[in-house]
Amino acid sequence: MDSQTLIIVGITVAVCAVIAVAAWVIFNQMKTRRLKQRFGPEYDHVVERARDRDLAEAELEKREQRVKKYRIVPLSEHDRVHYERAWAEVQNRFVDDPEEATKEGNELIVEVMEKRGYPVAGFEQAAADLSVDYPLVVDHYRAASAIAQRQRRGEANTEDLRQALVHYRALFHELLETSPERSQSAPAHPGVATSRSDRFAKKSRRGGVRP
Repeated sequence: MDSQTLIIVGITVAVCAVIAVAAWVIFNQMKTRRLKQRFGPEYDHVVERARDRDLAEAELEKREQRVKKYRIVPLSEHDRVHYERAWAEVQNRFVDDPEEATKEGNELIVEVMEKRGYPVAGFEQAAADLSVDYPLVVDHYRAASAIAQRQRRGEANTEDLRQALVHYRALFHELLETSPERSQSAPAHPGVATSRSDRFAKKSRRGGVRP
């Protein structure tokens, strides 16, 4: 092989390498842009926690793949009205028993998540799963759960609990795919089947997803 041929081969290899690097850079930029658009502030939250963008993006892609395997379904109108009424009861109960009402708010969210097809195996995974479809409100879930932790340590006052319920409410209405305003005037719905939310007045209850 003469020197001219070697030069041509060398140039070809170099050009191919440059193209490959450029394609890799473009691919990663597109992936980053897509993840930022999908996850919004959750993207920055995961990057900050991981302290490595590649690890953070791998985690977000893992969440997407996991949630794709779930059979997420919308609520029927019957169920939506039922849960709107149940939430109104929780808010009314807050005046007399803030701690119980806050706990019930968490439990109601868990029930709706399960009803829609999210497997609630623990707080961290529940929050991660929700971030795929509800990235703008998952921070509300974290904030409310942080207050719940303080409540169990006896460090949360009534105003803290009110804030927790406000946070739960933001996520709750996203899960119901309705507006908070509508729930304030939800009509009575006779013949609604009983569920855990119909028995919120009882004190013997499970604790929801613990943070």
